[in-house]
Amino acid sequence: MGNMIGIQWIIFIGIAIASWLVQMNLQSKFKKYSRIPTGNGMTGRDVALQMLHDNGIDDVQVTHTPGQLTDHYNPANKTVNLSEGVYDSNSIMAAAVAAHECGHAVQHARAYAPLTMRSKLVPVVSFASQWMSWL
Repeated sequence: MGNMIGIQWIIFIGIAIASWLVQMNLQSKFKKYSRIPTGNGMTGRDVALQMLHDNGIDDVQVTHTPGQLTDHYNPANKTVNLSEGVYDSNSIMAAAVAAHECGHAVQHARAYAPLTMRSKLVPVVSFASQWMSWL
């Protein structure tokens, strides 16, 4: 029994380290590509609105949310929430993040099955993420 607990801790620590490495890599890439402007000057907000319009989605709002890398699509209230570094920025990273989040809105509008599963997992992942930060 004691050996099993040790293995679980090793797995837990391995996952925590892998999660931290992914987060550091993402932040590094975000910083790098946040310095390169889009060729057309569109901000993250502009890209989001255009993508929603192009897909015939008029019941989703694009909002501003505090923080960095806090961007998300909320299917409950149909909002694309863009972080401070994305909403007003005209960088290629802001455009990519905004397009990614709008992709979830498009999936939701088309009843994409994996998005439904993702929505059900959000509370579990959120809880686990809070614990990982605490540890």
